[in-house]
Amino acid sequence: MTQASETLSPDSFSAPPQQPTAPASKADPIQRSARRPGFGRVLVSTFLTIFLAELGDKTQVATLLMSAESGNPWVVFLGAGTALVLTSLLGVVVGQWLARRVSPRTLDTAAGVMLLVITVWLLWDVVTL
Repeated sequence: MTQASETLSPDSFSAPPQQPTAPASKADPIQRSARRPGFGRVLVSTFLTIFLAELGDKTQVATLLMSAESGNPWVVFLGAGTALVLTSLLGVVVGQWLARRVSPRTLDTAAGVMLLVITVWLLWDVVTL
């Protein structure tokens, strides 16, 4: 036998060993991101929703009045900003707690019922004036 025939044995034509693969949910970031919106999308939609909802809200009017009366607009800004950050933090923490215990459909239904009750209450208040 020659040197060339020894190097071309049947074992040299086998496929390289396979690497163990992780489950699709951990190995494939594209599949993972298809289930959950990205950071930027959540950030922008949250900002726009809260920003537009707060424009002209009673909180903004109260902040405007406090700023005008106090003569210290930056102190009012700091106080109002801190309060809004803390109330947002409370909303996120309670939202995460509820999301682990209650289905999204139940949360939607409960929020709808609460808003309907508030609407009826406000309408009753207006009608009885």
